[in-house]
Parts: sequence; C-alpha cells; structure tokens
Amino acid sequence: MESSFPFGVILAVLASLIIAANAVVAMAVLLLIHKNDGVSLCFTLNLAVADTLLGVAISGLVTDQLSSPARPTQKTLCTLRMAFVTSSAAASVLTVMLIAFDRYLAIKQPLRYSQIMNGLVVGACIAGLWLVSYLIGFLPLGVPIFQQTTYQGPCSFFAVFHPRFVLTLSCVGFFPALLLFVFFYCDMLKIASTHSQQIRKMEHTGAMAGAYRSSRTPSDFKALCTVAILIGSFTLSWTPFLITGIVQVACQKCHLYLVLERYLWLLGVGNSLLNPLIYAYWQKEVRQQLYQMTLAVKKGIASFLLLLSARDGGPDGSMESSCHIATISHPQLDD
Repeated sequence: MESSFPFGVILAVLASLIIAANAVVAMAVLLLIHKNDGVSLCFTLNLAVADTLLGVAISGLVTDQLSSPARPTQKTLCTLRMAFVTSSAAASVLTVMLIAFDRYLAIKQPLRYSQIMNGLVVGACIAGLWLVSYLIGFLPLGVPIFQQTTYQGPCSFFAVFHPRFVLTLSCVGFFPALLLFVFFYCDMLKIASTHSQQIRKMEHTGAMAGAYRSSRTPSDFKALCTVAILIGSFTLSWTPFLITGIVQVACQKCHLYLVLERYLWLLGVGNSLLNPLIYAYWQKEVRQQLYQMTLAVKKGIASFLLLLSARDGGPDGSMESSCHIATISHPQLDD
C-alpha cells in the first residue's frame, strides 16, 4: 500500500482525539479513585490507559503516511510498531470484557460482589490482561507463518503481518469473546426479568404496595443498557475488519488490503475514541467528575483573566477585581 497524505492527516487527527479524550477521562477516574477508593473504577482507568497507548502507537504511523515513499520504514521497526498497536488494541478489547464481567458479577452476586472484586483480584486481573495483550501483539514475531515474506513500505498492518494472524485472532479471541458478551447480556436480562416479576407479584399481593420500591430495577436496567452498548460498539467496530481479513485468507486472488487498511482497520481503531464517550460517560460519577473539572478550568481561566486586567488597571483596578472575584466565586463554590 502506497503512502497517502490524506490518510496520514486522518490518522493524525484520530490519534490526537483518542489521546486527548482518554487522557481527560483517565484524569477524572484517577480523582474519583483517590476520593472514593472505587476498585471497579480501575477497569475504566485501565481502558482509558489502553486506548491512550493505542493513540500514541498509531501516531508513530503518521510519519510513514506523510513521508516520501522513497524512504520507507525498516521492516523491524515497522513490525515493532504494529506489535505495539496490536497489543494496545488487544488490551482495550480485553478491558471491555472485564468491564462487562464486572457489571455482570455485580448483578449476579450483589451481596458477595465487594468480597470477590477486592483490590488484589482487580490488580491481578489487570496485570494478567496486559501480559496476555503483549503476548498477542508480539505473537507474529515468534511465529513465522504470521509474518509477510516480503516487505514494501510504508508501514502498515498487512505490510508485516499475514492475514492468517487475523484469522487466528478472530477464531481464538474475537468471536469467543463476542459469544461471551451475548451470554452476559442474556443472563443479566434473565435476572432483571425475574427480579421485575417478583416485584410485580409481591405488589399484586399487597405485601409491598405503596410501602417499598426496589432500587435495584433501575440499576439492573442501567447495567443491561451498558452491556448492550458495549456489545454493539465492540461488534460494529471490529467485525468488518476481522471478517474481511478472513475473506482475504480464503481468497488469495482477492486484493482487499486497501479496503482493510484504509477503512476497516481505521473503523476498529476508532473504537478507542468511542470508549471514553460511551463507557465513562455512562457512569454517573465519572460524568459528574468531568463536569467539576470543567468548572475548575473555567474558574481558573476567569481568575487568570481578572488578574491580568487588574495588573493593567493598577492598584484600584486590582482592588475592584479582587472584590469581583470574591463576588463571583462564593455562589459558584456553594453550588
């Protein structure tokens, strides 16, 4: 595949957005963990970190697309770059699986959830996740059949990795994970439906009519919606790329590399931009923390501008500005 300036620009913009969005979410989640000691939020933080690393990894491919075809990246360096891209993408997908399992466990075992998902278990899950991710990403370096025999720049996924690698990832990782997602969703739907039927039955007999309303039904519904969005985003982003890669393996005469690398691979990578917008925003505490961070930034900018205007206006202006700052600050702090 030849280098393309427009594709390089799109890749640069996408990488910048992925890094910026996930860095902001990671900062918000860190503040929440520091304040509330939320163990389950570590999965959301790990997702933001994995997607940030993916943005950093694909930013290294921008120079290959914008540079002259006469100076392609060496094969070894390109292989390492794509291994890091694949590892970060695998970490993002595996973290999504952990988030789904975490919410499934919260509904399946609500009383034992805090005992099962303690800090040690969460840390072990995250450590094992990154170990598996790097094993997946660097697998072609140790398995020659997953490597391309010839290399022609610029650096891209199929310039160094054979479509057989995509076939293996699809059969061993992606589709089993998708079936696992469907199982989680169906089981949670069954639990929520059973719980709702029990509430209606008890209200019908008059045992709970007008005296008590279960607070678990909204949480069950929220968890179901979260997993549904999770499955949909995960499936729509990566399925076209993986299925087309399988077709490329089955049909050697088909030349689908341009479609795979220019469009479908970009769609899969774009899932890392959707993650902070879907998963983090769907959690109320993260959304509130982002709002507080936005207010803090606005206050900081307003105070800085007032100080600048006070410096230009002299001592009198400084006193007026100080009074003005106090006037606008107290109501905002009360809110």
